[in-house]
Amino acid sequence: MSVDQADTIDVATIDKASGELWLTISDHLPWDDNEGDHLVLLQNKLNAYLRFIESGEIFKKVPDAKGRGIVINLVGKFPLSHKADFFYGKARAAIERAGVRLQFSLMSPN
Repeated sequence: MSVDQADTIDVATIDKASGELWLTISDHLPWDDNEGDHLVLLQNKLNAYLRFIESGEIFKKVPDAKGRGIVINLVGKFPLSHKADFFYGKARAAIERAGVRLQFSLMSPN
């Protein structure tokens, strides 16, 4: 599962340290190839995660989510490009207005 599969939740886990529900998006795509298409994929995936949360489906699929803070955890194989970083900032602000936190981190090298 990954960023290019818009209709799936890649990973849902309870973070042991914070108690928050983390919904992870795995983004394996580089930013230098088809950056515009990559941004559309990411936007579609984030929108799907928000629909999953806002519709309440999250509580059916992850009953332990009730009463927890929710984090969309975007994990990228590559650092964000300039355009992607700009998009990320706008997306983070919109997602936070919905009561959900968005965070980005790079995958650890194997």
